[in-house]
Amino acid sequence: MTDSGHRLDTVAHAQDGTALACQLRGQGYPLVLLAGQANNHHWWDRVRADFHAGHCTITLDQRGTGAGDKPEGPYSTRQFADDVIAVLNRLGIERADVYGTSMGGRVAQWVAVRYPERVRRLVLGCTSPGGPHAVERDTAVRRALAQADPAAAREALTDLMYSPGWRAAHPGPYTTLGDPGMPPHARRGHLLASNGHDAWDVLPRITAPTLILHGDQDRLTPPDNLPLLAARIPDARTRLFPGARHAYFEECRAEAGALVTEFLARGL
Repeated sequence: MTDSGHRLDTVAHAQDGTALACQLRGQGYPLVLLAGQANNHHWWDRVRADFHAGHCTITLDQRGTGAGDKPEGPYSTRQFADDVIAVLNRLGIERADVYGTSMGGRVAQWVAVRYPERVRRLVLGCTSPGGPHAVERDTAVRRALAQADPAAAREALTDLMYSPGWRAAHPGPYTTLGDPGMPPHARRGHLLASNGHDAWDVLPRITAPTLILHGDQDRLTPPDNLPLLAARIPDARTRLFPGARHAYFEECRAEAGALVTEFLARGL
C-alpha cells in the first residue's frame, strides 16, 4: 500500500517550548505511531500505509530527533508522553489510538496512564515495563551494541532487529537503526530515558483495551516481558510472532498489521 489522502507536516510545541516536528498522513480515526529509541518518524516508513484503510496516522520526531529541537535534556519517557499530548493538541485531536514499539511502547504506557481520556485503544510492541521487574537484554547483546567500531555496532543492531532470512529477502536500507542526524547528547538522553523507564506500579491504571505484541526471538527486548506487561494491564490481549526479532512489525508485516487493524477496528 502507499500513502493516500491528507498529508500534513507541522510543528507542535512541548510544555517547555521544545519544537516537535509531526506528520499526519491519510484519513480516518487518528492512530499515533511511536518510534523506538533514538529514531525519528521514518521508523514506520515500511508499514505506516497499512493502517490507512481506516485510520489517519500521526507520527512525531521525538525531542532530540528529526526536524525538531534537540535540547540538552534530561529526557524521560514521561516527558516524551507529554510531548505526544502536545502534538495531539496542535492537531486538534481529542482522542486517538496509540501504537508504540520498543521505547515508543514505554512512552505509550505513560500516555495511557497519565492521559486515559486521550487514548481509545492501545497497542504495545516489543517493549517492557522497565525497572527492576523487567527482563533485560543479556550482557552479550550490550557488548555487541557498545563496540567501538560503528560499522560493527550497526551490524550487531541490524542482526538484533531482523532475522537473517528476512534480511536476505529485504536487503534494505532500513529505517529502524537510529536517526543519523542526532547529536551525541540527544543519543545519550534517549538511552537514559529508555533505561530509566519504570511504569510497573502504574500499569494497572491503564483503562484502554490493550494489545501486546512481540517477536519470540527478540534479544534486544526479551519476549519474557510480554507476559509481565499482560499480567499488569487489565484484560490485555497478547500475540507472539514465531521466528521474529525486534522489528516484528516489519518482519511479520502482513500478520501483525492485520492483527492491529482488526483490534483497532473493534472500537470504531
